[in-house]
Amino acid sequence: MIPRYTRPQMKELWSDKSRYQRWLEVEILALEAWEILGQVPKGTAQAVREKAQVDPARIDEIEAVVRHDVIAFVSQVAETVGDEGKYIHYGLTSYDVVDTALSSLLRDALGIIQDDIQAMIDVLASMALKYKDTPMIGRTHGVHAEPITFGLKLALWYEEMKRNLQRVTAAKQDISVGKLSGAVGTYAHVDPFVERYVCEKLGLSPAHTSSQIIQRDRHAACVAALAVVGGTLEKIATDLRGLARTEVREVEEGFRAGQKGSSAMPHKKNPVGLEMVTGASRLMRGYAVAALENNLLWHERDISNSSVERIILPDSTTLLDYTLHRMTGILKNLRVYPDRMLHNLNLTGGLVFSEEVLLALVSSGMKREDAYALVQSLALAAWDGPPSFKERVYADPAIAGRLSKEQLDECFGLERALSKVDFIFERCGLLVKPLR
Repeated sequence: MIPRYTRPQMKELWSDKSRYQRWLEVEILALEAWEILGQVPKGTAQAVREKAQVDPARIDEIEAVVRHDVIAFVSQVAETVGDEGKYIHYGLTSYDVVDTALSSLLRDALGIIQDDIQAMIDVLASMALKYKDTPMIGRTHGVHAEPITFGLKLALWYEEMKRNLQRVTAAKQDISVGKLSGAVGTYAHVDPFVERYVCEKLGLSPAHTSSQIIQRDRHAACVAALAVVGGTLEKIATDLRGLARTEVREVEEGFRAGQKGSSAMPHKKNPVGLEMVTGASRLMRGYAVAALENNLLWHERDISNSSVERIILPDSTTLLDYTLHRMTGILKNLRVYPDRMLHNLNLTGGLVFSEEVLLALVSSGMKREDAYALVQSLALAAWDGPPSFKERVYADPAIAGRLSKEQLDECFGLERALSKVDFIFERCGLLVKPLR
């Protein structure tokens, strides 16, 4: 929970007053439906809409006595309405109101997160194009592998965030359901028309079937989708933190004027924002576990999910909203050092082109097993000191007898290694394929 950093839109959405206003809207819409059905006097809904006031402090006061939040809410609102207040909550059970309102809140929260994700996608697209042809070393197991570009790394994240947008969009659709079906979902005391009417007005779909509650697999899938987004942010943050290490220093988190990195060491510039993202993502996964546990309730429902959801649903959406906003800001202000990237790429004296040499030897007619053994012997020797791998390759008589200097020059150039970058960008939709 990080309220001091929360943007007002999400903070206001999950406020007590906002939640009670959603409950009130469900109650009023239900009265409108009951009026159409002739079950309550005409004008009741309009009178409640005009007179009703929500007072969270008074609700708390009543709840302290009755020990039931929805009863306290209905009683408080009825106090402000007058005679028409007796019809509020007609035919309904508590979770007809609570769950339908909760779905509308989650839908709107996910809408905010969709916007956050799209903003980050836009930044990643711009950065990917900017650094499309900026060479750097690709690393597997933390060890130099083969050349890539920084733009390719960004394009990879761009694609993953597009998938995350799809996941959140699907979660939003899945959670956009309401229910007003009574105490055990049988519509014993509420006409299905009331449910259809309320859901339509709120932009929700009626759940095809429900018990006393909307089933919690929907909420579990929702929070799990948020956790997956958090996992992507953690992956990006961890990658950038690795690239920001002093020995590597290919990127650096922005450092504001007047900012200090350490109380003891004046030289420090730490990736504190990226570390915050990493920590927040761990918390997101914890929320997902709790949401998955909530799917198991006794029979037509028990209340063991309620205390959990009061924390994990506002917190998970709020935390991800903030974390996406923070990560997007970090990316916008990221310091990128192309010269350092190129320096590190060349650090191993050409070792990263070993596969190019291997394939050239195979193309020359050498058996793959023999070519691999020859190239590996030169590479392993180069790890221990000069001459470099490149120098050893050029000097090796077995290689010189098969490959010309020009062929070897091609092996140790970036052109071939990075020749398919545009193809990848075109496939990601980052480049428009030229007309031919």
